[in-house]
Amino acid sequence: MEELDRAIRRRHGLQLALFLLTCGTTFMAGAAGWQPLVPGIDDGVAEAIRSHAPRGLLYMAAVMAVLAAHEAGHYVAARLHGIPATLPFFIPVPILLTGTLGAVIGMEGARANRRQLFDIAIAGPLAGLVVAIPAIAFGMLDGTANPKSPFAMPLVATWLMGFLRPDLPAGVRFAPNALFMAGWVGLLVTGLNMFPISQLDGGHVSRAVFGPASRWLARSVLLAAIAAIVVFGRYNWIALVVIVTLMGTDHPPIREDGVPLGPVRTLLGIASLLIPIVTFMPEPLLLD
Repeated sequence: MEELDRAIRRRHGLQLALFLLTCGTTFMAGAAGWQPLVPGIDDGVAEAIRSHAPRGLLYMAAVMAVLAAHEAGHYVAARLHGIPATLPFFIPVPILLTGTLGAVIGMEGARANRRQLFDIAIAGPLAGLVVAIPAIAFGMLDGTANPKSPFAMPLVATWLMGFLRPDLPAGVRFAPNALFMAGWVGLLVTGLNMFPISQLDGGHVSRAVFGPASRWLARSVLLAAIAAIVVFGRYNWIALVVIVTLMGTDHPPIREDGVPLGPVRTLLGIASLLIPIVTFMPEPLLLD
């Protein structure tokens, strides 16, 4: 028991350290203006961070709220179903583009039946979108058009723009601001997570909805992704495809696979397959 307590304290210490580091990297990313580079001595980044600290703080708070909401959705659903889960591990990155790669929780998914797995998996993306969509919407209301902005617009953001900013022409890009970028990161992370492959959130949902047959959907999506990378030259996604492949394309077995999902969960699960279509950006950065 004493050894277990020490292990839990070490894990909590790591989680706190990663949280604080991610707060730091996202603050610097926002203050520096979301630049695709690592902080250097002679590139003026330090001065930009000092000059735009309020922008960095707002972006840090907003993007951490999006990520925390996503992981809280998973965590609360897991605890309600009695499935052991950890607090989130935030992922800081030193590159000043976003400052983070998101967050993850540890969960004993093998102890969940189909219904429990579905609830836990879908709760995270839905909770994250509840924060990310208003964030990018307020960012648009406060934003200005900039045809040279490198940040692509996901489909759902394009719809929002047509509703919120009818004064702007279709296909316009926005100059990045704190709330817009927090929502942008949230949509990109959600879109990636909802691909129905492996142990991504979408993989869990697909496994819960389609049962063992979900492996054929996962393999088809992986092959389609590889084909798209080759045909359209999206080589920036090779590393992610390799990681997912190493994780295992098929979802691992779960407990009590015969538990019925029910019509409401089934319909919601099928509808959730549209999430990556409307939130994911095949080319997030338009470096033209």
